[in-house]
Amino acid sequence: MDILTIITSLIITSAAFSYLNQRFLRLPGTIGVMTISIVVSLFIILIGKTGFENSGLIKTLTYNIDFSKVLLDVMLGFLLFAMAMHFDYQDLKKLRAPVILLSTIGVIVSAGVFGGLFHLATVLLKVEVPLIYSFVFGALISPTDPIAVASILKQSRIPARLETIISGESMFNDAVGLILFVTLLSIADQSQESLSLMQSLVLFSEEVIGGIVIGLMAGYAGYRLMKSISDFQTIFLISVALVLGLSVIAGRFHASVPLSAVTAGLIIGNNRFGRSHPAEESLSMVWKLLDEVLNTILFVMIGLQLIMLPFFSNYLLIGCVSVVIVLFARMISISIPSIFILRRMNPSNLAILTWAGLRGGISVAMALLLPASPYREAILSCCYFIVIFSVIVQGLTLNRVVNKFADDKDLL
Repeated sequence: MDILTIITSLIITSAAFSYLNQRFLRLPGTIGVMTISIVVSLFIILIGKTGFENSGLIKTLTYNIDFSKVLLDVMLGFLLFAMAMHFDYQDLKKLRAPVILLSTIGVIVSAGVFGGLFHLATVLLKVEVPLIYSFVFGALISPTDPIAVASILKQSRIPARLETIISGESMFNDAVGLILFVTLLSIADQSQESLSLMQSLVLFSEEVIGGIVIGLMAGYAGYRLMKSISDFQTIFLISVALVLGLSVIAGRFHASVPLSAVTAGLIIGNNRFGRSHPAEESLSMVWKLLDEVLNTILFVMIGLQLIMLPFFSNYLLIGCVSVVIVLFARMISISIPSIFILRRMNPSNLAILTWAGLRGGISVAMALLLPASPYREAILSCCYFIVIFSVIVQGLTLNRVVNKFADDKDLL
């Protein structure tokens, strides 16, 4: 398939799945299209097992899309920029302590707890995954997904302060997850020299500090350019050019593209253009629409990735166990910073924060980057189990969890 055919096919498929969901299923948008995508993927896999190989456009489309590259290099910057534009920086500033703790210490604790328990489960269930690869899995599955979180939380009735904490954590925890993933993967790969502590710190500094600095510079420059003109078409083009430029420049300097996009989005979204300026409301509305369209396409792609995992059914039991483990690891990763650093922990907050810690496309993209090994299939399958459960089950029941604890007077 050429690039035009791929884009056309993907948009047509997304539009069709979105229509079917709105016409018949009536589930929340992203959950509905992902559910349909998974059903279609399972049907295609079933057809393949019967020996009928001509499974059509969907299978061809999926095999021609490099999901990791499309998400991490192209879509992620746009989605995070749009998300940050609608995020109130003052609310984030007030809750910076829990956001920083959860996006750093929380990720490390979660990765450690998940890795240890997952390895124990593989031993008991006779699924061969060494301890170091279990920790690699823990590193890629522990960061909450900002895209999944944003798409689900906007349809929930979660308290504003908790929503700020969860959304803020998801926007900033990717750098810690990435450095853990790269470091542990280098240790697991015996063909490469393991990263030293100093190398890890340098890599972390490049990712985090570099991403923030690039985002600050580009965001401020973009804001000044947009404010100096009144033609909305040019303003919108500048904003698109800004996101694309961030992806290229941050990638060139080995900085975090998500952090640079989030930083630039916060600057532009939280600075006023002036009451009569066309960007004051219109720019936010256009980016909100673009965000919803890209979210729909992304969740269709996540669901269709199941076609790439014909071995998925071989890991049903360990996949279900991994779902329980990731929820437990999430709960522990919230409890420890709360008890030992914030000196307090509220059970209602703990329950909501645990259930709202959604995983999504970023974890799948990172899992697909794993090099070939005897353990790749198990990690990919379990990662997919967690993402499906997270988006569909946790996403559909989040409001019930929130309502259950809504009467707690100590709820944030």
